[in-house]
Amino acid sequence: MAHVELSLSEVLAPTAGTPTAQESDNFGQWSLTVSHADEPCLLIDAETKVVAVSAAGCELLCLGAPEDVIGLPLLGGGLRLLDFTANPRELTEQEIDKIPPLLALSSGRLARGLLRVQAASTGAPDATVDAISTPVLTDGSVAGSLTFFSEV
Repeated sequence: MAHVELSLSEVLAPTAGTPTAQESDNFGQWSLTVSHADEPCLLIDAETKVVAVSAAGCELLCLGAPEDVIGLPLLGGGLRLLDFTANPRELTEQEIDKIPPLLALSSGRLARGLLRVQAASTGAPDATVDAISTPVLTDGSVAGSLTFFSEV
């Protein structure tokens, strides 16, 4: 004969002042998630300003602390991207437009690619990261992009 057990648990009710999922917009939810994530990730808005970045993302991208780059343009906040040639140089404006976070913004579609990030200190090796970006929508239009990174 089968044995069935039943257990009851408390219902978790939101505290007063906590926005429900319906009251909070999609972009705001992603911002909070990225800020607390253990994974290397980054959220930028439609003007390419950094809205949220995880501590692991800052470390991998050689950006310093999250509070140092939030509110700054993605490329004005210390992110230095290099090409993949034998004598690396910084990417040109035309090449920058093709990096996954910006491509997801402009195309409204998923974007993936490799990035070569200049090391924060001289003598340290540059990092190569795989970036996967998705547009983040608010009211049906692209409000920013969310990118997850993985060291290669």
